[in-house]
Amino acid sequence: MDNHTPSTKTISLEKYGIKNAQIHYQLEPKQLQAITVEKGMGKETSNGTLAINTGKFTGRSPEDRFLVKDDYTKDRIWWGKSNKPISPENFDFLQGEIEAYLSGKEVFVRDGYVCADPNYKMNVRTVTQYPWSNMFIYNMFLRPSEEELNNFEEEWLVLCAPGYECPNPEEHGLRQGNFSILNFTKKIALVAGSAYTGEMKKGIFTALNFILPVEKNVLPMHCSANVGENGETAIFFGLSGTGKTTLSTDPDRQLIGDDEHGWTAENTIFNFEGGCYAKVIDLSEEKEPDIYRAIKPGAILENVIFKDNGDVDYFDSSITQNTRVSYPIYHIDNIKTPSFASNPKNIFFLTADAFGVLPPISKLTPAQAAYHFISGYTAKVAGTEAGVVEPQPSFSACFGAPFMPLHPGEYADMLSKKMKDAGVNVWLVNTGWTGGPYGVGTRMKLKYTRAMITAALTGQLGNYTYEDYHIHSVFGVAQPRTCPGVPTEVLSPRTTWNDDKAYYDMAFKLSNAFRENFKQFESGASEEVRRGGPQRYGY
Repeated sequence: MDNHTPSTKTISLEKYGIKNAQIHYQLEPKQLQAITVEKGMGKETSNGTLAINTGKFTGRSPEDRFLVKDDYTKDRIWWGKSNKPISPENFDFLQGEIEAYLSGKEVFVRDGYVCADPNYKMNVRTVTQYPWSNMFIYNMFLRPSEEELNNFEEEWLVLCAPGYECPNPEEHGLRQGNFSILNFTKKIALVAGSAYTGEMKKGIFTALNFILPVEKNVLPMHCSANVGENGETAIFFGLSGTGKTTLSTDPDRQLIGDDEHGWTAENTIFNFEGGCYAKVIDLSEEKEPDIYRAIKPGAILENVIFKDNGDVDYFDSSITQNTRVSYPIYHIDNIKTPSFASNPKNIFFLTADAFGVLPPISKLTPAQAAYHFISGYTAKVAGTEAGVVEPQPSFSACFGAPFMPLHPGEYADMLSKKMKDAGVNVWLVNTGWTGGPYGVGTRMKLKYTRAMITAALTGQLGNYTYEDYHIHSVFGVAQPRTCPGVPTEVLSPRTTWNDDKAYYDMAFKLSNAFRENFKQFESGASEEVRRGGPQRYGY
């Protein structure tokens, strides 16, 4: 278990413009939980876990996230919907507003760091208005030793003031009163007007997604990772609902981390974080035993509903579908300590294809891997959002578009080069539908998906030859003809449909969606990568 690093050190915030504040420095989680409960800002579940409500915002507000556009960033960041600019002058004004707002108040300060590989460690000091926000940072960032604390100098500063809202947002480049802003020159992140803790986590993740590739030659990845007894590392990319957490949690492999990692020039895969931040809607011990058992004192539940006996009703979404828990990674039993490993050998792109046309597993060429990485495909099914009555494709570049400041092609080029240099196998895994689209077919059985991933990890899917693989006629990917523990007919999506015309109609519909989505990236992608996607529109 990590050291809670209680500290007798005292600090001043005067150099940040925060004056006459009552400063609580590096409190232990149990102290922060007690203060939260005493202040009526949260309550404890029947097993002693802290539960809080994040208020108006129960998720990130991507429309209110900004990056400072200055001489350092103006020509590097891919400005657009996900990366909206704000001027240095407006940032300075808002920073001054937050500093004045926090002055004279009770504040909570935590020193921690991100990036588990010592060669890439980045110290972060976080100042929060709320005690439970500070406890969240304890859970999610890496925890320094007492010796490291004594010599701590922050590289980045996070100021989190949920109670402050800008009274005249349009005058200062904002959409509304809340905001999340990164300044890469001053190395400061501002979060205001929203108590949703993920804004802090994803703010630093976004910062690393710029700093690591631009300054350190490290590929940042929105993925989970684990390592086997043979020392071979596997990486799992996937959007919500594709099985990223479930499939990377394997009793025979150690978990490196569940969400954010870097891939170094030395072929090390390291966790950015010191904890996990998981969805808990519909959670059960049977479906997600590791997450369920990690919810104990030290964890923080967000926006959940209680039963009369003090237990949590994980099936109640009356506040939000985005109910969550954060916990330090040591709440999981089978973890890699420290949380980095070398020798990446397999990458899995997970997609829940509700069209039911992608193979359950297929092997990708480097160009195809780059193309599918840029695309970041999964699908929405009927009922997940208002107005969704049939499967709809959903694309998120690099499986994390809202957090990627550079053009997706830059990350894809890095991935492609690292794949080739390391001799990594890349697999596209469909955890979605088979035998027809959503509403007609059935969800791929988890035991089959696990068997396919195990076969890929252990080299049981044959050689990359015609005898062992079939090239899909629409998507061009190589699907294995056999796999231990999986019926042969399951490996061919066309065979499971029993209606060739209906299958190919749907396959071309999805392939056209891929091509249409990729148009926005063509100018920044190489010809090799552009040819990695489906090449046909229809019959």
